[in-house]
Amino acid sequence: MPTTPAAAARQILTRLQEVMAARTSAQAKLNKVVDIIGQALSSEVCSIYLVREGVLELFATRGLKQEAVHVTRMAKGEGLVGLIATNVETLNLDEAAAHPDYSYRPETGEELFHSFAGVPIVRRERAIGVLCVQHVEPRRYEEVEIEALQTVAMVLSELIANAELADDGPADSRVHDTGTIMLNGLQLVMGMARGHAVFHQPRVHIEHTVAEDTEAERQRVISAFTKMREQIDRMTGAVEFGMEGEHQEVLETYKMFAYDEGWTRRINEAIDSGLTAEAAIERVQQRTRMRMRQIDDPLLSDRMHDLEDLANRLLRIVSGQLGTAAQMGLRQDAILIARNLGPAELLEYDRRRLKGVILEEGSLTAHVTIVARAMGVPVLGRVRDIRHQVNEGDLILMDVAANSLLIRPTPDMDEAFENRLHVTQKRRAEFAAMRDLPSVTLDGQRIELMVNAGLREDAQALDLVGADGIGLFRTEFQFLVSATLPQREKQQRLYKDVLDAAGDRPVIFRTVDIGGDKALPYMQRDEEEELEDNPAMGWRALRLALDRDGLMKAQARALLEASAGKILNIMFPMVSEPWEYEQARALVEHQREWLVSQRKKVPTGVRYGAMLEVPALAEVLDLLLPRLDFLSIGTNDLTQFLFAADRAHPKLAERYDWLSIAILRFLDRVVRTCEAYKVPVGVCGEMGGRTLEAMALVGLGVRRLSITPASVGPVKAMIRAIDAAQLQALMRDLLDKGVVDVRGVLTQWATERGIELN
Repeated sequence: MPTTPAAAARQILTRLQEVMAARTSAQAKLNKVVDIIGQALSSEVCSIYLVREGVLELFATRGLKQEAVHVTRMAKGEGLVGLIATNVETLNLDEAAAHPDYSYRPETGEELFHSFAGVPIVRRERAIGVLCVQHVEPRRYEEVEIEALQTVAMVLSELIANAELADDGPADSRVHDTGTIMLNGLQLVMGMARGHAVFHQPRVHIEHTVAEDTEAERQRVISAFTKMREQIDRMTGAVEFGMEGEHQEVLETYKMFAYDEGWTRRINEAIDSGLTAEAAIERVQQRTRMRMRQIDDPLLSDRMHDLEDLANRLLRIVSGQLGTAAQMGLRQDAILIARNLGPAELLEYDRRRLKGVILEEGSLTAHVTIVARAMGVPVLGRVRDIRHQVNEGDLILMDVAANSLLIRPTPDMDEAFENRLHVTQKRRAEFAAMRDLPSVTLDGQRIELMVNAGLREDAQALDLVGADGIGLFRTEFQFLVSATLPQREKQQRLYKDVLDAAGDRPVIFRTVDIGGDKALPYMQRDEEEELEDNPAMGWRALRLALDRDGLMKAQARALLEASAGKILNIMFPMVSEPWEYEQARALVEHQREWLVSQRKKVPTGVRYGAMLEVPALAEVLDLLLPRLDFLSIGTNDLTQFLFAADRAHPKLAERYDWLSIAILRFLDRVVRTCEAYKVPVGVCGEMGGRTLEAMALVGLGVRRLSITPASVGPVKAMIRAIDAAQLQALMRDLLDKGVVDVRGVLTQWATERGIELN
């Protein structure tokens, strides 16, 4: 076997070209293809399965029993071959039978073979077949062999499509159903929007995969890279985008990918294997997509989305299909539809016309989500197969808060939505009118309403919504959107800007909560971290920061210097035991003492807090509270740990209620313990941003809520309409009796008193 993927694939493609040029039937060609691949990879078995009438059929094989050809059939998702077709992913197994999806087919005689590797044969982003190899001896196929298989699969897709051997989907991509459909997805950026469907870009279909002149193809790619980099430079350098701070760093990271030599090298290697420029880009892009599906770390996955966005741009340039909806201009209010978007591409759109974005993929930490939030554009992500359910120009109504997407609504639905939109805008005006009014209950109890933040620009929300301060500043955001570890001076500048914007209002800085599902690509992870089965409960947050104390020391010093002459409020995340808090506090104090010894300016005082997210901490509060200035309850993580339920799991997301008696009793115990020690306790998390849940928290005695800026208005309106003493008596009764439907009782209580709940 040749030692490089390009040489391995080129050896196979050279022989395949002769087969494809021969005047024989498609079946005869496939029979020859499996022989060529099997010989080249020294593999006893090589088989091709094709999708026919929605079922995978064994079409050609070398090594399995010939009588199984056109007899062995399996549904998508069935067996290893069905799994590859369904997930459009590669499998590489040293012991196939040990895989949970293995399905034994006795007619094939495959029980003799242990190792298995398979790649999807992709056409128009869908698997039309599977190419697989098997070997008697248990072994994993080498990377060079897998890449050769993937390149061959791309060429095979052209042969199969031309011979019309497999289901290839309709040539007409227009949706013929004109009825109303309702979809939902992942809530990324809240808001309501009404507009007409616009597809971000037409799909570039590659018709020719095998190159006649590899040097000519290489020159086409070099030219395309030059044009693409010029476009990116113009975007990142344009001041009219108004993107500073972290947003600018997002674009700089995007630019870094555009100049990535490794990416360029991989495309050139694909050309060396005998592919055209378009096929080489698509080949590398397919590899990226497959890797994205295998990456559990959402942040690394998001960065690969940026790389795929650039690949789409490069593919359009090299193929001459340059038009995107942004470049052609939006002619009316639009809802943009895409599989995914890069941040720079979103910025190309006319903000006056762009009302919302729908993505087939996307995540809360993706760069495009960060930028969309700054632009104030609602985004709904992970809407499955949206591009195949909507026509260009279809009217769409989206309400992200309700997780509702109406495609082709009836006139009555449209009118009702317009009325709701009007009411929402009217309510916003009412909330804006009470911006400067205090957050005080009818019986005179003051509730602090603070906001959660993570970006420099977020501090502006304090004045916009009339918040009392920033109750949670997520310092890790600066680390997540940077291409390299932020320098201490850069951190200090961010913290000082936020403090200056807040003025006399407090800002509570949470030290970096990284690790787990928030891994940094520039921070090396050891083998144990890589193998974490449950990252949310793994080596993250304070655990990681204390282990790698150089990072935390730099951040502590940046926070101390930025807070010179002011009060510094610092909070440690995911504290499990008092000694962790003590160690973190000592680290900050040591940095403060060092600054004093250097005659540097320091804060007038430091207030130390901890986040209660790990239930174990509640059992040792009596040991910790005497050393604390304040406690914040992180309800998001706390809920999943209490119920042993992953909050990102779609089946579990709706199952466990924040108004469950179990959660409320737990919170009640924590609040009463803090009251006994006279330590202020607050809640920062989504629970406090929902009016009904926030009402329950006030009833438990919580007097500080840190929520999203958009939630401040509705929660303040609720607070100003309740009698806290009455509410506390009601909550005590509900907890003592163990009422199951707390939500129903509280809703009725609010309705009877005319309290509006959003």
